[in-house]
Amino acid sequence: MERIPLFPLSSGVFPDGVLQLQIFEVRYLDLIRRCYREKTPFGIAWLAQGNEVAVPRQVPRLHAVGTLVTVEELETVQAALLRVRCVGGRRFALGATEAGPFGVWFGEVNYLPDDLPVPIPSALQHMANQLGRGIAQAQADRLLDQLPLQAPYRLDECGWVANRWAELLPLTVDEKLTLLAEVDPQVRLAEVAQYMGAGTGTAAGD
Repeated sequence: MERIPLFPLSSGVFPDGVLQLQIFEVRYLDLIRRCYREKTPFGIAWLAQGNEVAVPRQVPRLHAVGTLVTVEELETVQAALLRVRCVGGRRFALGATEAGPFGVWFGEVNYLPDDLPVPIPSALQHMANQLGRGIAQAQADRLLDQLPLQAPYRLDECGWVANRWAELLPLTVDEKLTLLAEVDPQVRLAEVAQYMGAGTGTAAGD
């Protein structure tokens, strides 16, 4: 197991996803600056109970899976306000947690296997096609920076397509976590297709 700093959020990120954050809490300002300077990741943990902003004597309860992120862009808006752009990396299973210096939480993690580049079966090709059309339309409308994704667009891989839909769709936290924990990328994509077939709307176009 590895011990990593954690950043609890009500909604997390998937591998290769883009996460925009505004950092203003004292406990995170040094952490984020250091991670950016040293190019080291930290963990995004999904809150099961508690608040994103620290509350005295409150111990957050965290879900069992999360994602490493790396800070790729950092802007100092004010002395105590950072605007950062992070990209999702490896998924992890979260074990024991503890409060560290300045109130930053740390967790013991085991990493889940990275997705293999599994090609998309014909029965699920419409998932990639629909996502591709949405990306193309967002590019044409100059709205691509509003979507939680970035190039390269691996529309031929089950895992990448499933992860992008998992972030774009208005799923519940439990549904997203079920997808995040699924180690088979083709199964994950099929599960996303089931959610969409049940009438879930999309955020990237028809």
